[in-house]
Parts: sequence; structure tokens; C-alpha cells
Amino acid sequence: MSAPALSIVIVSWNTRDYLDACLTSLRDAPDAVTREVIVVDNASEDGTATMVAEAHPGVTLVANDANLGYAAGNNQGIELASGEQVLLLNPDVVVHEGALDTLVSFLARCPEAGAVAPRLILPDGSVQASCRSFPTPDVVLYEALGLSRLFPRSRRFGKYRMTWWDYDDERQVDQPMASSILIRGEALAQVGGMDEQFPIFFNDVDLCRRLRDAGWNIWYTPEASMDHVGGASTGQVRRRMLVESHRSFVRFYEVHYRGRVAWWRYGGAIALLKVGFAARLLALDLRTALRG
Repeated sequence: MSAPALSIVIVSWNTRDYLDACLTSLRDAPDAVTREVIVVDNASEDGTATMVAEAHPGVTLVANDANLGYAAGNNQGIELASGEQVLLLNPDVVVHEGALDTLVSFLARCPEAGAVAPRLILPDGSVQASCRSFPTPDVVLYEALGLSRLFPRSRRFGKYRMTWWDYDDERQVDQPMASSILIRGEALAQVGGMDEQFPIFFNDVDLCRRLRDAGWNIWYTPEASMDHVGGASTGQVRRRMLVESHRSFVRFYEVHYRGRVAWWRYGGAIALLKVGFAARLLALDLRTALRG
């Protein structure tokens, strides 16, 4: 058999029912693109691996004995992928008809594009704000001072979360969520997979940064849509994920900004990140205690 045009890589952790719906949508999608689906299960305790093996026998399953993290799991799947393009997909996503064909066709007609992401629809029917700019020191300042919330329609102050932008607009972006992102095989081979020093968070931001640094454009298109629950895995361990998110954010700064921006901008951004983390952690602990 010839290699498929598309390899779909899904990393799961205790998301059996969501993953079942995701795999069913991929199986039933009438899209013409030939595809393979690879599921990497990070030692789920809810019967995820058994469900995949029994209900979706056409899926390639990697059942890890331990939770290796999101980045390592994706790298396992990417290593097995034989398609020309690779779609990284979260298990709590349901694919709409035509979405796969639209994304693959986009890369075919835009040779400068290294990746493209679809519109994501939340359970309440709203469009998820799934794209952001890179977290440069100026946006860290705007977020810390609350300027992004005071002036959300400002291209300057709303830069990080892109709150000024209408998601009906197809455009180049810095970093779409890896909840669903199609990456050109050539580009992925050039920059490598996910950096495993970012096990849970910022691995997608780092990957997009490396794609951009290598000369590839990254796009968002509203012409492809998918449903997304959001936080199906990370929501199970919120405090731990908050700590990990902060650690990875600081590590991202060390990798991409140390020595590349003025020392005072770098140091100031790190200080603001630490203050913001302490405030968020305190707020989470207070909410938890009140629910107690």
C-alpha cells in the first residue's frame, strides 16, 4: 500500500470518551484525503488503550507504561508517521466534514506555509481564541499591567491574545494552539519534532517559533472547523498544570530571548512572570479552599 497523504497524531491521557468521539469523527469523515491515525496513550487509567484497540482497530496504538508527557508522546507518533503531512490533534476534538481536505489543500496551494490551523468551536458554540502572538517582553508587560484587558481592540496592547482580530479572517499568525495544527512534513523534518524540555506546555509555541525562524509561515484558516472541548486532560490536575505552565514559560524565555534582547527587558519580563505566577497560584489555592 502507498503511504497516506496525512498522518494524524493524537496523544491521550484519561480522555477515553472524548477520544472515542474524536476517532469516530475521523473514521466517518467523508474527506477524500488518505490518512492514518496514530494514538499515543500516556498510561491512562480509564481504559483508553483498551477502547482504542477494541472500538478502532484501524488505528495505530502506542500504549505507554508511563506518562511521558505531551511533547514526548507527540514525538513518538511523529516517528511512526508515514504521511506527507502531520496533523497534531487533541483527543477532545471532533473533526467537521471537509476540514481535513481543506487543511491539506491549503498547504498544497501555499508552498511557503509550514503549518496551518483550523477554526475551533467551543461547546457553547463560540469560536475559541486559539491564536496568539509570541510572548515577547512587551506583551508580558501589557498583560501584567492589565492593558490588554483595558484596551482589547488595540493592536498594540491586545497583541498577545490577538483580541483585536476577527476569527473570520484568514491570516498568518505566530502560534495557533496545537489542539489542531497541520504541519508540512518537509518543515517538520527540517526543524525536528517537539522539544521535550517543554513536556506539557509551550512545546507548541517553541515549535512554531522554530518554524518561523526557519523561514516558514504559519496560518489560520476559518474554512476548516473542528469542535474542541478544551482542557480535557490538563483540567484534571489544575494546580500541577499551573506550576508546569509557569516553568515552561520561563524556560521558553531562556531558550529564545536570553542574550537576544536587552538584559533589562529580559530580566523585567522574568520578574513579571514570577509575580504573575505567584498571584495566579494564590488565587487558585483560595478558590480551592473556599470550595473545600
